[in-house]
Amino acid sequence: MMKRLLIVIALCCCAITPVIPSPSQPHNSTTYPNTDSKKNGECPEKINEVASLRCAFELFDANFFNDKKILEIVKGVKELNIPIIRANRKLVASVNGGLHNPSVLVFNPEWSKEQPQSIGKRFHYPSLIGTKRPKNEEDIAFMSVLELGELIKTKQITSEELTCIFLQRLKRYNHVLEAVVSYTEELAYKQAKHADELLAQGVYLGPLHGIPYGLKDIISVPHYKTTWGSKTFKDQVIDIEAWVYKRLKAAGAVLVAKLVAGSLAYDDIWYGGRTRNPWNIEEFTTGSSAGPAACTSAGMVPFAIGSETAGSITYPAARCGVTALRPTFGTVGRTGVMSISESLDKLGPFCRSATDCTVILDTIRGRDPGDLSSRDSPLDDPFLVDITKLTVGYLDDAEMEVVQVLASKGVNVIPFKLNYTVDSVQGILNFTMDVDMLSHFDKWQRSGQDDDYEAQDQWPIELRRARMIPAVDYVQAQRARGKLIQEVREIFTVDAFIGNATDWEKVCMGNLVGLPVIVVPTGFKNISNPPSSGSRRRTTITTGIYAPPHHEHIALALAMAYQSVTDHHKQRPPINNLGPNDSIPNPPTVTSPPRLLYF
Repeated sequence: MMKRLLIVIALCCCAITPVIPSPSQPHNSTTYPNTDSKKNGECPEKINEVASLRCAFELFDANFFNDKKILEIVKGVKELNIPIIRANRKLVASVNGGLHNPSVLVFNPEWSKEQPQSIGKRFHYPSLIGTKRPKNEEDIAFMSVLELGELIKTKQITSEELTCIFLQRLKRYNHVLEAVVSYTEELAYKQAKHADELLAQGVYLGPLHGIPYGLKDIISVPHYKTTWGSKTFKDQVIDIEAWVYKRLKAAGAVLVAKLVAGSLAYDDIWYGGRTRNPWNIEEFTTGSSAGPAACTSAGMVPFAIGSETAGSITYPAARCGVTALRPTFGTVGRTGVMSISESLDKLGPFCRSATDCTVILDTIRGRDPGDLSSRDSPLDDPFLVDITKLTVGYLDDAEMEVVQVLASKGVNVIPFKLNYTVDSVQGILNFTMDVDMLSHFDKWQRSGQDDDYEAQDQWPIELRRARMIPAVDYVQAQRARGKLIQEVREIFTVDAFIGNATDWEKVCMGNLVGLPVIVVPTGFKNISNPPSSGSRRRTTITTGIYAPPHHEHIALALAMAYQSVTDHHKQRPPINNLGPNDSIPNPPTVTSPPRLLYF
């Protein structure tokens, strides 16, 4: 079997770059270095076999062995490697998704060997005493988490009322946005009723008590579908309470919907269509946290939990004009969450504001016993940070309004450059993510289910190529990643820096290093080619505030300071009233975005 496989690979390779010599062209060491197949007595059949095998070795950049060594390798692969590979596959790769048997190789983004002293301390939230219930439900839907929490705490509204408002909005706008996978209506009213009963008994669980929210549909909740956005798994029910769901349930939050994840957490295409951007419904959200971004933007939920491996929080947040946080790697536990890469996956909140992101992060952070990479987060309280003592850098692509506002509030802002020597950052991320993903969906690929994938130029192609990445080169990529981390740590001479949140190089670098970033709306511009009679559709403008690992409190404090004197984050998309000639379009033909974008 191994021989047939290598010969097939060789024929494919040789069809592109002929390497088997013709009778008029002698077989020489320039074509095949270190060859010895010309030796007297070597039969032609054996020579052709080695030539085919050597061509296959070229695909692994390993065409430096002589003929004798190649045959030894093939013999050893058949006798030793394949039995081990098959035994391991049978043991741990019979179920897709990476929810079971996680790797024991754990990525640690720590920059300091000192033991943090503030583990476990909760934040002190600002008081919103005097908050009044608006007269109409539209205004209620766009209130912040803390404002809604105050309405519930003071019994101006019940959790059941609030849950009804958001379920109605989800159902009203989902046909436009295609952002909801399933409504958890029965569970939501049960949780809301419990929240109201606790409050009637004098028990208040905190700012999320009775607050509705949504989960990206790679996060499992018992008795409800967890589809991973894929038609292959669209009927899948995983009876695991995801750790992040447990944390939110314990805080009194009310789950109202499972929101769209791009198929197998790749971009915004899923088995039900493609999720739209509320600010411009002719655009799509980009990024696999499509549902959380779109629903939060449109006031369909007060907040939602998404995930990022490489851009799936930052891209949809930027496109949909919401505030979102990609935390330090390991800050939020991932038990019960479909895995792409154990060393890259992160969960984070999509919210109305940086203040809300702070509240949600405080609730969901902490060590998850089922996630070897998770840890108790040593964050200081973002509400207590003195920003006048901070030095903040800004890159050439930073939105200068943010720089100017922070400077006016006493922050020391200085120009900053990201100068590191590692020039293969995007390639390191590709190797890491694709090989890890393939290990979690080995059965999926081997059974041919990748032929049914929603966008054939995405995971199917990447994971087929990943099958050909040698283990040694995967490890070399991790060593190069270590060098990148060291260099970024050395150049990070500021407390935080401001820069474009969706620049692909920074997305790759930040995820590989484990940097937290908060995406902040900073304005709007007109869409390209608007209708002649005008349009309310807009293109959102955002920026990112990056901090060192486990320094989210600094990024959050800076974002809160900026939003305290601006109102970009309070604007509402024109989902109710699109304007002249802005009729809701028919469902689009699904086309794939450029390869390797947002996970």
